Amino acid sequence: MKKAETQTKDEFLKKLSVGRFIIYFGADWCRECQYIRPKLPAIENNFSQYRFIKVDRDDNTQLCLDLNIRGLPSFLAFNNGQEIGRFVNGDLKTQPEIESWIRHLK
Repeated sequence: MKKAETQTKDEFLKKLSVGRFIIYFGADWCRECQYIRPKLPAIENNFSQYRFIKVDRDDNTQLCLDLNIRGLPSFLAFNNGQEIGRFVNGDLKTQPEIESWIRHLK
């Protein structure tokens, strides 16, 4: 999973203008993120039609605020620059829950 550089919302969204993306928002100190992190490569392999990007909340605090990311871990989905899905809260997320969310994206 590619890690996003520190950037503004406009810079970030410009990079998502072509293609399908799943954006994972997490932090090293987040217990729920530590739980799901080892499962992310399998999720990424199961959904190769998406490019996966990791955003570290501590490196991108303003970006997270601008995108209304209020809990970790959280996921956003984009298709050609348009947000098509959001799985945003501070609850523990399991691999089956995340994969079900991705399967239901349009």
